[in-house]
Amino acid sequence: MAASCEHFSEIHTYSGNTVGCEECLKTGDKWVHLRLCLTCGHVGCCDSSPNKHATKHFHETGHPLIKSVEPGETWGWCYVDKKMFPAI
Repeated sequence: MAASCEHFSEIHTYSGNTVGCEECLKTGDKWVHLRLCLTCGHVGCCDSSPNKHATKHFHETGHPLIKSVEPGETWGWCYVDKKMFPAI
């Protein structure tokens, strides 16, 4: 995993706005895994989920960093650099 990323300065939160995928909760859809935007706290579903809301959020906002919010997972991802990093 990458030790650093130039986008780390854009981390503003480690707390999610919701306990599930924000968009799926509104529409009643299901998700596989959840990802947290470290810029704004948006919680979206992963790319294995039908709607891929975490990646859609990146494309809509340009917020580069996410982390897994799945129990036991401690990794993050930079969409811009396409690199994983250890996350808390």
